[in-house]
Amino acid sequence: MAAAGRDALSEATAKGERIAKLLARAGLCSRRDAERWIAEGRVSVDGKVLKSPALALSGEHDIRVDGKPLPEAEPARLWRYHKPAGLVTTHRDERGRPTVFDALPKELPRLISVGRLDLNSEGLLLLTNDGALAREMELPSRGWLRRYRVRVHGTVDPAQLAKLEEGTTIDRVAYGPIRATLDRAQDSSNAWLSVSLREGKNREIRRVMEHLSLGVTRLIRIAYGPFQLGDLPRGALEEVPRRVLREQLGQSAPKAKRHAHHRR
Repeated sequence: MAAAGRDALSEATAKGERIAKLLARAGLCSRRDAERWIAEGRVSVDGKVLKSPALALSGEHDIRVDGKPLPEAEPARLWRYHKPAGLVTTHRDERGRPTVFDALPKELPRLISVGRLDLNSEGLLLLTNDGALAREMELPSRGWLRRYRVRVHGTVDPAQLAKLEEGTTIDRVAYGPIRATLDRAQDSSNAWLSVSLREGKNREIRRVMEHLSLGVTRLIRIAYGPFQLGDLPRGALEEVPRRVLREQLGQSAPKAKRHAHHRR
């Protein structure tokens, strides 16, 4: 962008939102894709083509992608999804594996996940059209409990499970308190556990159980904070009523996606 172009937009860069974030919130793409589109010269603001995503906007601006005005933002929405095993929680997989988003109805807006479930995990996955809402719900400071049912192969030692509430360190990675209790043993080497944690690192339950010489053969998330899997069928998707969303999030519940207004 020429210096004159930068000067013309400089008044809007102090306290607004970054342009890539606005594109993502409008449901067009991810932030990473937005940054790539900007680098390719596909995005303009007030008639000037951008070459850098390092721009924040406030107030009213004419934002266009490939010459088309940015769509009006939708209100923030949330869905419960019963993720089957065998799907990766990503929009594109370099290895060509099927993704959660490939399995969703095509008429939905572009969605992102609240946290993740790995390929072989199943159960409750929350999906939203609003990145800010997803980040808010993932914050450790919110203190929401994630609850799982876990089938393990091996001999369960209840005393070892109890010690997990003190936190544990594996290969120099510190894991927070985990509450794990034995529900039932199916035979001498298979058992179902109830596992709860408040901040889940990547593959945390599997790694911690492996540390206890227990192999996880099934992992089902049944709750994420106040949102429950309930009797939602495998592969089914159900929107959370906005009233419920407001009740559970309190003051931080978004009434609509918060971003600059865009002229048409």
